[in-house]
Amino acid sequence: MAIQWDISTLGNGMRVVTTPVPTAQSVSVNVFFGVGSRNEAARTNGISHFIEHMLFKGTERRPDATMIAEAIEGAGGVLNAYTSKELTCYWNQVPFDRLPIAIDVLADMCRHSLLDAAEIGRERTVVQQELRRSFDQPGAWASELLGRATFGDQPIGWPVGGTLDTVEELQRDDFTEHIATYYTPSNSVLSVAGNTTHEEVLRLAGDAFGDLPDRPAPAPPPAKAEFAGERVVIEKRDIAQCHLGIALYALPRRDPQRYALTVLNTILGRGMSSRLFREVRERRGLAYSIGSGAARYNDIGTMSISAGVTLEKLEEATQVIRDELLKLAATAPADDETARARDFATGTFRLGLESTMALAQRAGESLLMTGEVEAIDEVVEATAAVQPADVQRLAQQLFRPGAFSAALVGPGGDPDRLRAILDAA
Repeated sequence: MAIQWDISTLGNGMRVVTTPVPTAQSVSVNVFFGVGSRNEAARTNGISHFIEHMLFKGTERRPDATMIAEAIEGAGGVLNAYTSKELTCYWNQVPFDRLPIAIDVLADMCRHSLLDAAEIGRERTVVQQELRRSFDQPGAWASELLGRATFGDQPIGWPVGGTLDTVEELQRDDFTEHIATYYTPSNSVLSVAGNTTHEEVLRLAGDAFGDLPDRPAPAPPPAKAEFAGERVVIEKRDIAQCHLGIALYALPRRDPQRYALTVLNTILGRGMSSRLFREVRERRGLAYSIGSGAARYNDIGTMSISAGVTLEKLEEATQVIRDELLKLAATAPADDETARARDFATGTFRLGLESTMALAQRAGESLLMTGEVEAIDEVVEATAAVQPADVQRLAQQLFRPGAFSAALVGPGGDPDRLRAILDAA
């Protein structure tokens, strides 16, 4: 049976999408807001993420964090949130008969948070500890540096969590202004999936959010697809391995070639049958971990490759990775390789939608970011229609000498030599 969803808009502009799963024992409730780190100013970088923390710290009806947690956990559920470059999401998952409390708690958090100044001071240290944890993880930090190398000093390239210094300076007025600006009905989506009906969700949504006044939220500054400053960033650390990241500009969220990108990325670096895994790990033994991924934003996108290699194998691994990229541009993949990649991509896409949480998150993010929810079968059919020539055409568009940025955290590495390898024709 095909998965269906219903979409309505409250009178104040808040969109509500419901994905009924009558056989499920749960409902997953997500409130999305169209604000992330790329909406921030340099001084307030990290405030979207900091607010995400603070909304769990107490409301008028539930004055402390324990009461919020107990409301959901006492109903047999779980709760959390996340912030990205373009959105913030608050979510919980409860047994299906506890849907009213699930929506009520999220609405209470998003609308009536106390934002107590003393609590902000305490949580400031927690957020800074989270940033320090990322710094202490070389792979995560290499990814952070890769964003800087790729985008430079523009909001799309800033860290989602901000920096220790920006987090230190944020004050309560910054929080209230940010929420008033971006936590508005027309800039939000309520997405619910599970054992419920659209009518029930719509009624509860109207009670919880229907009287919230609307105002337009400002759009983030457009991203620039141009390298600024150093394209190769190296941070030396006394560790046993080099954590390497290589990136290039790719496709925005709604680009017609996005299905070809999915197949290209699968051929290149997803799974143990991918080209990078076979060549870098299996054939040459240069790395334990190797893979690729694609990130698509509203007006820009990136593709990246990550690997963990020893210092003495760093330059050889970089050369091999670059060669594999250029091979895809020079020669179309074989029909059978393309077919396997299509099947793997569509299969993992379907398998990733087995839970009510996955369904709710996909529908909510898609509706917020694109204004629609693309049918699952349409995604599968479009991906299955990708041909070898489509993959090669996109590879020729993306993979060119001089189009790569790189970041490295490890015991050594020469930025000029890595740049020369990546730029060679």
